[in-house]
Amino acid sequence: MSKKKAGIDLGLNEEEKNFLRDLAWQVIKHKARGEKIPEFSPPTKKLKEPRGAFVSVHKHGRLRGCIGYIYAEKPLYQTIREMAEAAAFHDPRFNPVSETELQELEIEISVLTPLQRIKDISEIEIGKHGLYIVKGPYSGLLLPQVAVEYGWDRETFLENTCIKAGLPPDSWKEEDTDIYIFSADIF
Repeated sequence: MSKKKAGIDLGLNEEEKNFLRDLAWQVIKHKARGEKIPEFSPPTKKLKEPRGAFVSVHKHGRLRGCIGYIYAEKPLYQTIREMAEAAAFHDPRFNPVSETELQELEIEISVLTPLQRIKDISEIEIGKHGLYIVKGPYSGLLLPQVAVEYGWDRETFLENTCIKAGLPPDSWKEEDTDIYIFSADIF
């Protein structure tokens, strides 16, 4: 039985995806070895467009770091460069990646669509959407693939996004909680 793939296609071709994967890998590898990180020149205009994106680092199938920009503030290739370093070396939940771990790491990139505020949770499609919940000073985000990986339904996804934000699980039901959906091209 094959697992349902999360996310959507945002029109990046294989060359562009391979460039971004290699860029993330080169950043992590050079930094772990204490070497200067090389400069990168993206092969297409699409990689220079501002996009939000996350880089996830896994080791033996388990999360080892994940950090990203929600908003499109920088060119995509630059966002991936910065988030690869941040995910591998600055995720406060994990120790920095060491050179001895390099062969065991897998990198996953999620290029985001813009956030869309919703009023009705029926708009949330498991597998297609990620969630971003904001209430006062608290906020939490879970990527589209998280609900698929854990087999969550819509309410469980909402509850876990609230928990990620540091809120009680049912905070999504409250009037002053903002719920946003987005999707991602995940590779």
